[in-house]
Amino acid sequence: MPKINAIPKFVRKRDGRLEPFSEEKIARAVEKAILAVSRPDGKVARSVANQVVTTVAEAYGRKIPTVEDVSDAVENSLMERGLADAAKAFILYRAERTKTRRIKEFFGVRDDLKLGVNAIKVLAERYLKKDGEGRTIETPSQLFRRVARAVAQSEQRYGGARDTVDESEETFYRMMANGEFLPNSPTLMNAGLPSGQLAACFVIPIEDSLDSIFDGLKAAAKIHQSGGGTGFSFSAIRPGGDIVRSTGGIASGPVSFIRLFDTTTDVIKQGGRRRGANMAILAVTHPSIREFVTAKADGKAFSNFNFSVGASDAFMRAVSRRGKISLVNPRSGKVSERVGARDIFDQIVTEAWRTGDPGVVWFDEIDRKNPTAHLGRIEATNPCGEQPLHAWESCTLGSINLSKIFDVHGRFDWAKLDYLVKTAVRFLDNVLDANNYPLPEIERATLANRRIGLGVMGFAETLIKLGIPYDSRRALLFGAKLIKRIRDVSSRASAELGRSRGSFPNFKGSLWAHRGYRAFRNATTTTIAPTGTISIIAGCSSGIEPLFAVAFVRNVMEGTRLLEVNPLFEEFAKKRGFYSSDLLFEIAAKGNLAGIKGIPADARRLFRTALEISPENHLRMQAVFQKYTDNAVSKTINLPAKATVADVRAAYLLAWKLKCKGITVYRYGSKPDQVLTLGTLDIIGQERHVTAESEFAGDCRGGVCNY
Repeated sequence: MPKINAIPKFVRKRDGRLEPFSEEKIARAVEKAILAVSRPDGKVARSVANQVVTTVAEAYGRKIPTVEDVSDAVENSLMERGLADAAKAFILYRAERTKTRRIKEFFGVRDDLKLGVNAIKVLAERYLKKDGEGRTIETPSQLFRRVARAVAQSEQRYGGARDTVDESEETFYRMMANGEFLPNSPTLMNAGLPSGQLAACFVIPIEDSLDSIFDGLKAAAKIHQSGGGTGFSFSAIRPGGDIVRSTGGIASGPVSFIRLFDTTTDVIKQGGRRRGANMAILAVTHPSIREFVTAKADGKAFSNFNFSVGASDAFMRAVSRRGKISLVNPRSGKVSERVGARDIFDQIVTEAWRTGDPGVVWFDEIDRKNPTAHLGRIEATNPCGEQPLHAWESCTLGSINLSKIFDVHGRFDWAKLDYLVKTAVRFLDNVLDANNYPLPEIERATLANRRIGLGVMGFAETLIKLGIPYDSRRALLFGAKLIKRIRDVSSRASAELGRSRGSFPNFKGSLWAHRGYRAFRNATTTTIAPTGTISIIAGCSSGIEPLFAVAFVRNVMEGTRLLEVNPLFEEFAKKRGFYSSDLLFEIAAKGNLAGIKGIPADARRLFRTALEISPENHLRMQAVFQKYTDNAVSKTINLPAKATVADVRAAYLLAWKLKCKGITVYRYGSKPDQVLTLGTLDIIGQERHVTAESEFAGDCRGGVCNY
């Protein structure tokens, strides 16, 4: 580099702040531009950077240039070197950054953690604190600080000194700000605020009386208003056509009351930030089961509900041997009719093929694995099915971002995982005490069991970083090792908390007491949830789902769309020398790598997307995680549009045989308002691209639940 008398010490950023002038940063920007046209050359990048420094020094000396001044110098230097294609790539990069910056400014958020555009949108709309006029008055880091401070206060309840509280606050803050762990949405929304309702999952009991039904409706309204989701079993309600003795009238049946709950959910926007989500469950032996199974057939009704049939092993065995089952009136206990189990099952799988609903929940399997089975049978789950709960129970969830758990050598860091699991268990247990419960019944039931649900997100990226295809035996083995480790470490952490803070009140008679534990803090510690919007904030894939697309167009807001490319694929393509901007648009036209020339076979195998993976491989991954998960696993079993009813039938049967607690399928195109669309958006005049709505993260059927 030529001798320069004066080099600027600082550069002025667009928001007016100063940062040190860095030749290294310039070199990295140039190298990215060169890589974008598949010409990796560190020497050229360094040479161009030297020229840029010289140009800026000659023009400004000790004065302070702006970021735009330096960027202009980069463009000019690339053009002078005859690197016109690299200059074009840099210009496009600047334009994209400008667009991104303006979108963030539109949402009124100062991005102090350098998050993605979609993360900023989600935070602005759902999570960041607002003033009385609806203006955002909180940055992302301030949000995490608010949550960390509120949750850390629970340490005082157990004798924690001020320095212990402060230390916990800092630990919790770093874990969230680094994107290593995030709690469920209500905790992010409400911690440290007057509402203070922090739980995501609730089950409200519904009995066969108007008092119970409308008490349940009121409870659901309160929960939705505070950001939670609700699950109900309507199996106790007498069937349509049955007698109402008090009036001499005729009962309308459970489906009519589900409609009432759906309408109420429509008019109560959760916490002023999102609509409610519900799960409706009806026992397969209920006389109204046929009406329930077909209730969502038009694709429009019950848009705030997921439907699942509560099935038993006896029913599944009857399906296998073409036997009959009894439909029993819950009011009288009498058999109303005998029907073919296969007939009911075929109706279930046909409707699931058509609309994605109903799913199936196997309560026998849930009860076999329920640590608090001595309290009675569980009859309902939360909206996505991953959290079976007793009546009036709630649960707090959180997920570890696995893609952040790698050391400097690119190896999965098991010691860091252990640390995060132990810290997250303490965090979630603290949330139970920091929570402002919406009803006293919920507080009593929740604190009696102290269920928490620690899960994961970023599993797809983790497999890619390890070079393991999702639909491979190695992936199943890694998944089993991973979730077993999380279960074991979280159980030890809960036992330690039990010794220092006391066991959950229903510990006596529980599974943990029978296993010989002297103390245990939480009835459950693990849940695999569909992480939805929190995975968007963390910048990773949802739960244990595979990638839903390698490249796609995101509808950030009306009139604004951004091309999103999986960063691991970009890195892979650049290292292997087949990266180009044109390639990204070609991939975005279909979402996956199949049939695109110039892409190596190992890349196609490693970056397979959800619709390329067979239902059997989806289910085997779900079963592996279920084996070592206390609660349940929410995972969508994706099927292509051409899948048949027989394919859905086979998936449901396999899920039961693999001892899954439930199943959800989604056949592409089976919902009119689906949030991922293949090839329907023309953004450059000639190509049609995969598009995703702003809050879609590859999780949940129909996008009903975003926890």
